[in-house]
Amino acid sequence: MITGAMAAGKSTVADLLAMRLPKSVHIHGETFRRMVLNGRADMTPNPSPDAMAQLNMRYDLAAMTADRFSEEGFDAIVQDVILGKDLADFVKRIDSPERYLVVLSPSLSALEWQEEQRAKAGYVHLSAGALDEVLRRENAKIGYWLDCSSQTPEETVEDILANLDKAAV
Repeated sequence: MITGAMAAGKSTVADLLAMRLPKSVHIHGETFRRMVLNGRADMTPNPSPDAMAQLNMRYDLAAMTADRFSEEGFDAIVQDVILGKDLADFVKRIDSPERYLVVLSPSLSALEWQEEQRAKAGYVHLSAGALDEVLRRENAKIGYWLDCSSQTPEETVEDILANLDKAAV
């Protein structure tokens, strides 16, 4: 699992990491959100019950997908914004015995710079800074927390692979 605030580099790092493994998949949690064409309830600073239900469904689908690929011998890399108590809850949703969690936590200035450079739009109602604040204040301190501010994505992947034992959850 790779999590972090919006613009932390999760997608890029997850893709590169998956490419380094012999049999792997990259599961974008955002894909499950985008599947909802009508009736989507987006996350906001004060999410509605529908938004929370859809977020939980997204996490369930990501965990089930990871487990199914794992059953077939794939290394499944789930990448999503998973914040607060949801992080520890998400880890429990995955049944696969070998689980690793990496929390990308670049500096706020690095996040803001990366957000400006991104072609894709993130959450409409939440900034990278706001998500980073929740991540640092509310996330369980589990897994391997990596300040990747001064690393290239390739260096971040090397760091993850060299410290995989610290990421075991």
